Amino acid sequence: MKIRIKDNSIRFRLTQSEVAKLGQDGVISSFTEFVDRPFIYAIERTEDAELSAAFIENRMVLKMPAAMIAEWISTDRVGFDGQSGLVKILVEKDFVCIDNTLEDQSDNYPNPNMKC
Repeated sequence: MKIRIKDNSIRFRLTQSEVAKLGQDGVISSFTEFVDRPFIYAIERTEDAELSAAFIENRMVLKMPAAMIAEWISTDRVGFDGQSGLVKILVEKDFVCIDNTLEDQSDNYPNPNMKC
């Protein structure tokens, strides 16, 4: 799972196996290990109607409605957006980059803009 944070905007991007794990387990998380403690970021399934986000201590959590997760897994829908207070939220499937990159993309979704 990748996150991009810019001002009051957070973007989560998930690979195919991460989306599947979220659907199966209801939670997916990752972390960056700093010297004194990790920064944890996660997505958790909820029964709420809309996306929301919280930051408590060193943990950022996106709460994603179960209905959205079910739709995300069973369709070609790329992602969902929402707002939690002042924070804009975007969660989307991670596509293979069209340009060359050194990053491992073997688990990313096929890019619909690639020509075969």
